[in-house]
Amino acid sequence: MEQYVVTVGCEYGCGGSAVGRALARNLEIAYYDRALIDKIIEETGVSHDLMKMADAGKDIKGKRENASGPAGLPKYKNLTDRVVYIQKEVVKKLAARSSCVIIGRCSDYILRNNPRCVNVFIYAPDEVRVSNVMKELKVDEEKAKELIRENDQMLHARYKQMTGSNRGARHNRHMLIDSSVLGIEGTAEYIEEFVKKYLAKEAGTHGE
Repeated sequence: MEQYVVTVGCEYGCGGSAVGRALARNLEIAYYDRALIDKIIEETGVSHDLMKMADAGKDIKGKRENASGPAGLPKYKNLTDRVVYIQKEVVKKLAARSSCVIIGRCSDYILRNNPRCVNVFIYAPDEVRVSNVMKELKVDEEKAKELIRENDQMLHARYKQMTGSNRGARHNRHMLIDSSVLGIEGTAEYIEEFVKKYLAKEAGTHGE
């Protein structure tokens, strides 16, 4: 099969990363989550603190006019632009390397011109998300709700900053699915079937 990418956007606490891992395993392709992508970005010289500030949609002060360093960065007006530029380049390079599943990092928007890219958004009811966070992080209900609220705000802010649209908007995705209905494995299998049908349709459309 020709190279392809599945991007997975997901609400905090819905099990989206676990679904993505299962999907990549089933399809036998590479898997890149937010932590791995952030690690690659940090290797270019962008600190974790800078990424957190950019994630929050903040305008990071500081200018750099000359392109230099291994990333070959172009001119940018501030450090926020630098972080965004590097993130886009990392996602594009991962997608070009091999077929893969990419979790978050606005990858659906970054790869929007790739005809072999399937964009999925995973969500779950609030009570399910709270229960998942409580179990995974061993916290009480109030702390789980607080973490969900904080992460929702951060993820919405960074997506809006980079794309100009709302995170989870249906027009940006090929599929939206509630992970609580079929569970982790069932959701991954359902998405896998959709991905295969979508790619087959695209191949037929282009006469492959």
